[in-house]
Amino acid sequence: MTLASPAIETAQERHRLRVRGLVQGVGFRPFVYRLATALGLAGEVRNGGAGVEIEVQGAPAALQQFAHRLTDEAPANARIDAIERQPLPLQPALTRFTIGASDNEALTTAAPALDTAPCADCLDELFTPGDRRYRYPFINCTHCGPRYTLTARLPYDRANTSMAPFTLCPACEREYHDPAARRFHAQPNACPACGPRLTLQIGDGTTDSDDALARTLDLLQQGAIVAVKGLGGLHLMCDARNGAAVRRLREGKQRREKPFALMVANTASAAELAQLSDEERALLQSPARPVVLLRKRPPCDEVLAGVAPGLAWLGVMLPYTPLHHLLFHEAAGRPMGSDWRDTPQPLRLLCTSANRHGEPLITDNGEAAAGLAGIADALLLHDREILARCDDSVVRASATSSATGASGVILIRRARGYAPASIRLARSGPAVLALGAQLKNTICLTRGAEAFLSPHIGDLDNAATRRAHEEGIARLEGLLATRAEIIACDLHPDLFSSQLAARLARERDLPLITVQHHHAHIAAVMAEQRLDGPLLGVALDGVGLGSDGTAWGGELLQVGGGDFLRLGHLTPLPLPGGDRAAREPWRMAAAALHALGRGGEIADRFADHPEAALLAELLDRGSHCPPTTSAGRLFDAAAALLGVSAIASYEGEAAMRLEGVAEGFETLTPMVDGYSLSGTTPLQLDFLPLLAHLAWETNRVRGAALFHATLIEGVSRWVEAASGQSGLREVVLAGGCFLNRLLSEGVAARLTTRGFTVHQARQAPPNDGGIALGQAWVAQQRGMP
Repeated sequence: MTLASPAIETAQERHRLRVRGLVQGVGFRPFVYRLATALGLAGEVRNGGAGVEIEVQGAPAALQQFAHRLTDEAPANARIDAIERQPLPLQPALTRFTIGASDNEALTTAAPALDTAPCADCLDELFTPGDRRYRYPFINCTHCGPRYTLTARLPYDRANTSMAPFTLCPACEREYHDPAARRFHAQPNACPACGPRLTLQIGDGTTDSDDALARTLDLLQQGAIVAVKGLGGLHLMCDARNGAAVRRLREGKQRREKPFALMVANTASAAELAQLSDEERALLQSPARPVVLLRKRPPCDEVLAGVAPGLAWLGVMLPYTPLHHLLFHEAAGRPMGSDWRDTPQPLRLLCTSANRHGEPLITDNGEAAAGLAGIADALLLHDREILARCDDSVVRASATSSATGASGVILIRRARGYAPASIRLARSGPAVLALGAQLKNTICLTRGAEAFLSPHIGDLDNAATRRAHEEGIARLEGLLATRAEIIACDLHPDLFSSQLAARLARERDLPLITVQHHHAHIAAVMAEQRLDGPLLGVALDGVGLGSDGTAWGGELLQVGGGDFLRLGHLTPLPLPGGDRAAREPWRMAAAALHALGRGGEIADRFADHPEAALLAELLDRGSHCPPTTSAGRLFDAAAALLGVSAIASYEGEAAMRLEGVAEGFETLTPMVDGYSLSGTTPLQLDFLPLLAHLAWETNRVRGAALFHATLIEGVSRWVEAASGQSGLREVVLAGGCFLNRLLSEGVAARLTTRGFTVHQARQAPPNDGGIALGQAWVAQQRGMP
């Protein structure tokens, strides 16, 4: 069915415009229709293989104005990457502008739209008594609501979404076809008469949608754990102020100390618990509604004991579905008006992914009932199917000064609201499917000059997540209508992702390109910022297999095109017990003492650990102690020597706690002679002098600050030395350690003041969540003629 504007004057020119970018599912076609109609133009707009295709005819001045306003006034959630213009022969009989049927052929450049939080207009309707969508949990319009998570295929039309089974009622049908309506061509449009419904399941019983919200709030306030179905999966929720409920949820999730996220009603509520900058406030209120890491205020840990123990930062998000808003509205007593939406509200909901320990996020109602038995006391579900698993994104604002050239958002986990938005590359290349890292896995598929990074999948250490990984590959290739020409993976042959990549390459008869882990870290930043190199890259993270077969993790590389040269590394430390040392930081402290010639102190210093004496013997013999240059293990050694963390219950815990402790010290001053540089290629950076001092330090706050300050100075001098040898003045900082705010901002500021151009990740996470992007970029470079 097409919609036509009123008859208009005879056209003088006719053009075809192909608009590429994020232009489907964001209200772009209705916007084009209204703009063309207002300017007296004839033609058609439709979803097509090139994004959105427009044929427009009219007076030259009107056409020129149309072109300007097309970019200047585009919908807020749209992103225009390019507009291709082509003159066409005039059609004198053309007198109307229409929205045409979508072109289902050759979907070569269409991109999926992103899920967004309810807009202000929808919230006004949601809380207006008498509105036909008053308190309807699935309200949306062309400017907001679910997109990616309910899309089965492109083009983005209702028939291709999980809203297809819901037939529009006459009132919704009129809105859908009314150019003046906010729901003009809103594909998920619905109301209580024709749309999805809520169901609350308690044990084997159910209640209808009329009572579901009120009963859910009652359960939460009584200390229950409720699984709540959202956009890309289910949350497990409880009252964050209820210590017993928080402890029970930790037990059910087998999550002893890893921080949980907190959902509050608004920024006024967040400000009671955490410090808020303007940038952080904007991130919290952005359409993506990510979890934002905020610095805690003093009363936070007293009020929310057990939510984020031992850390200086709290992950906070605002409601991002109408259902979430309604829970807070219910808790506030269903107030009239909108004032309550801007004032602090007492309800604080702990939110975590609804899944069994280490497994993927649950999306299916039946799976939730079976998989969450024994964890959730009730399930608040709905009958709109989730077609794409998509966890919450986690970000922090960059407080880096303008002198460093780095600002904006730093992605820690890229998922809902951000993925799978395309990342523009410097040039087109072959289609590459990159299978990512073992931990924090994501998949990347390139198409022309775009890279599409999947939402966060997780750690590939169990069968369920591995199935999700394979499903993610099929979904990404199907959604983008792109079949890979090259397969890329990590250099390590024993990783699941590498084994799957090898199998896919064999089955599809495609070339397989392996990419060293730290090379991929640097390449990911080069990809998103369209850098060619050669340049210097500092990769600091946990561990990755090096090209020499050893465990790397603190690397200084020269990267250009698809190749790299290892210019330097951290001085290796033994890894006592192999991978176990990453879970038990005291082992790295013992390794540091042994390297300092103080192995005799290990048994007494770590007497709380029964294996301490045996570990000292292993270090003496060099047995089961492979060397590693890992920066992550350097953090572990420092944390354990200072008594900050001896055992880690989750990845990166020791480093996060060490950063939090250092935040409490006013001045970061590096230790004189706390590090040394030696050699040429490789240029080794040795922090043993610093570790020797920390072994005697009695003030852990001062020690943590000293560690960070000396690390910042040492890494900066290391880069300067490599620059002196190579002549390169452009630097990329990447790897999970650069999620540490003190380190990333400190090194960037130090190098910038010394005349370097510094680049850091902004569109993909600097940790292993961005590895797939780097793998894809390297494979493209190597695969191009």
